[in-house]
Amino acid sequence: MNYVRTGLLLAGLTALFGVVGMMIGGQQGMIIALLFAGAMNVFAYWNSDAMLLRMRSAKQVDDKTAPELVAMVRDLARNADLPMPKVYVIENPQPNAFATGRNPENAAVAATTGLLKLLDRHEIAGVMAHELAHVKNRDTLTMTITATIAGAISALANFAMFAGIFGGNRENNNPLGGIGMILIAILAPMGAMIVQMAISRTREYEADKIGAEICGHPMWLASALNKLDKGVHAIPNMDAERNPAMAHMYIANPLSGKGVDNLFSTHPNMANRIARLQAMANASAGSYQRSQVTQSAPRNGDVGRSSSAGPWGAQTRKSTPSRRGSSRHRKRPWEP
Repeated sequence: MNYVRTGLLLAGLTALFGVVGMMIGGQQGMIIALLFAGAMNVFAYWNSDAMLLRMRSAKQVDDKTAPELVAMVRDLARNADLPMPKVYVIENPQPNAFATGRNPENAAVAATTGLLKLLDRHEIAGVMAHELAHVKNRDTLTMTITATIAGAISALANFAMFAGIFGGNRENNNPLGGIGMILIAILAPMGAMIVQMAISRTREYEADKIGAEICGHPMWLASALNKLDKGVHAIPNMDAERNPAMAHMYIANPLSGKGVDNLFSTHPNMANRIARLQAMANASAGSYQRSQVTQSAPRNGDVGRSSSAGPWGAQTRKSTPSRRGSSRHRKRPWEP
């Protein structure tokens, strides 16, 4: 049902683009706008991931430059039955992350240095699992195309504003007057933002659910979201502020919300996301306790064996590394 809804919303966004073109240039303008939308979708399909990473000055890391982070993503990708994505780090103090790529075979996940400094190992795993869930659901392509069309609608709206103010509509097929053009310039971007918001919110809830299943611990992601919610409000992301059309790609809304952006947030309420993950954790704990009651006594050879495997190696649910342990456990995942 989520995929049908997303498809309908994407169709609505493309139709809005065509309507804006018709309002500006009549039937001919609508045809040109729809052809332009199709061309943009094709371009976004092949080039969106590279463009987004380049816009954010992301640097690819590997087993030599960030061995623990790359190994973590590799293990999580194996849990999700996905090909190993490329891993990037972005030099930005705001804690955040996103995924991109037209399909799982050409995917990439990126995390900011702010996120890697703020979160612990379990929380980083929860975030990376969330991003891999987007890859698994092919949300990365959907959300990038959404951003491309929304950006184009904003560009058309700016043109409409210019034409409405300076009377550039007198010699074309525009069915509206100057006032109508100005209204288009105001209402069209708002409509695009509403559709963009609806698509993003649908995909974020689903990625939280599947991400929790990939890492096996819903509370890892819940704890990460709690810290990210505070971090993104405390530290502005100027790259995202300059290009807000890409804000919905991030796990947490990177915009400050000091302007009109907070009226059309592309992300679900963080408290609601955390509450859903807590409900998942409680349900998992209840199932685990029931299974412990009904299962037979363990065989001699099974005593002491691990019952769960974390994304970086075999480990029981109750066995967490001590803070006083070796220095290896105190390293951040991006450090060699």
